[in-house]
This record gives sequence, C-alpha cells and structure tokens, in this order.
Amino acid sequence: MASISVSVPSARLAEELSDIDGADVFVWKMDAAAPRSRIDLVVPPYMAGNPLGWLEGIEVGLVQGQSIGYEGIEDRLPAGSVFANAATVHEAATAELAVALTLTAQRGIDRFVRAQASGDWAPVQTTGLADRRVLLLGYGGVGKAIAARLAPFEVELVPVASRARDEDGVHVHSADELAELLPGVDIVVASLPGGDQTRHIIDDAFLAALADGALVVNVGRGSLVDTDALVAHVQSRGIRAALDVTDPEPLPADHPLWSLEGVVIAPHVGGATDAMHPRIVRLLRRQIGHLLAGEEPENVVIRT
Repeated sequence: MASISVSVPSARLAEELSDIDGADVFVWKMDAAAPRSRIDLVVPPYMAGNPLGWLEGIEVGLVQGQSIGYEGIEDRLPAGSVFANAATVHEAATAELAVALTLTAQRGIDRFVRAQASGDWAPVQTTGLADRRVLLLGYGGVGKAIAARLAPFEVELVPVASRARDEDGVHVHSADELAELLPGVDIVVASLPGGDQTRHIIDDAFLAALADGALVVNVGRGSLVDTDALVAHVQSRGIRAALDVTDPEPLPADHPLWSLEGVVIAPHVGGATDAMHPRIVRLLRRQIGHLLAGEEPENVVIRT
C-alpha cells in the first residue's frame, strides 16, 4: 500500500487524521526546522505570520493552507511548490458574519449594545434590510454563500465579478459596469480576494458614486478599500462601513476608523467559528485520499 507523510500544526489535527491507512501523520508547528527531508503534505498553522520559510531545503509534495485567501503566498514558497487553499472551509462562516455586519449596521445594533452598557433604554427608528438593493462585489464561493443567506431578507441582489456571465439563472455583472451600478445600490458587500488586481477597487471614485449614507461591508481583504478615502467619505457624506478586515491590519488603536460614527469593526474573524475545525479535517482527509490514490488534489491555486 502507498504511504505518505503528513505534517499538521497541532496534536488535535494529528489525532483526527491518525486513523487513515497509509498516512504517517505527525505534528510540525513550523516554528523550527523540518523534522524530515521529505513531507508529502504540509499544513501550516492558521494565520501564523510567515512560517513558509521553514520549507526551504526540504522536498514537499503539497502545501495545504487553512485560509481561502492566498495573496503573497507565492513569493514565500520555495521553487517547485504546489499550494492549495481552504475553499469549502470558511465560506459559510464568512457569509454569516457578512450578514451579521450588514444587519448590525442597518438596524443600529451597535448603538443598542452601547446603550445597554449604560442602562439606557433608547428606542430609535433605523434603516432596514428588506427592499434594499445589495451589490455583491465578488461572486465566488464566499459571494455565493452571502447571496444565499441574504436572499430570504427580500433584497435585490446585484452580483458583480471580474467578468459578466449568466450562472445558474443569475446574471453576474462585470466589474467594468460598476460606475453605472453604484449610484443605484444601498449596500455593497465585498468578498473579493486581495492582491494587485483588487487593491483599492473601493477607492475615492467608487465611494463618490454611492449615494449618501450607503453602506460598505468588507469581508474580503482590507486592501480592497482605500482606507483614507473611506474615512473622508464617512466624515463628509455619511457613508457607513461594517468591516471585518482593514488596511492596515491590525488597525492601530489611534486610527480614526475606530471612533467614526457609522463604522462597525470586527477583528478579522470571518472564518473563526467552531465550524472551521471539522471542515478543515474533512478537507485534509479528502486531500490525503487524493494523494494516496495518485490523484490531483483539490483547490490547487499556486504552482511555483
């Protein structure tokens, strides 16, 4: 029977995978030199800075990330590496937070939480979500999960991606149409990946095209938004923002975004729920199965 070596960053993951015949699973936290010269499947720790330098000098079959995003990864991988992202793991949780942030901003939930801290019973009429026109900036796995969760709220969804297409009965607009679409939407929910192609796609011109008081929700990457432009439009036109990601990140304690009226900030926790562990285990079990069978692994996004 074929056998492969698999490194994982925690004893918990190693235990969950220990019953797979043909897989030699061991713990390597990637905070020191590799314990072996050849590892068929390497799983780096989740959101742990830059441990990929420890791959230099060893032979690696597949590097399996634990995040959907992979911007900047290619530059840190040794030549000849294959990298897969964690598609199927975080989409549901990220979509949940996108909806939660949208509702928080629309219904003033952040205001009520602050009032609760001081025992202040302060009813107020707020904006709602029903009947709003919501532009989904990004229509990949996360964007589609957001769409599925927003649809029951009786909104009009306007999906936008890099290219126009009709997909499963849904018309997806091209990003080239943004200038025409933005003036007519109430809410923008961004879930695009980071990188040079999407950097500052939400810039001064984008924000200026929105109606006063429109809401921008970002669960993609902080680099999607020109932060200085966002601050200016919040201050001058009442544009609102609900952000799980920021640029810079972590957001400095003295940054003006923290104290602006109409801004809600979460500390990049879109995928951080207890659903992650069983989902990453299922993905790893599938990837190990593919490697043992000599098959192409799932979710390969980089080959160096």
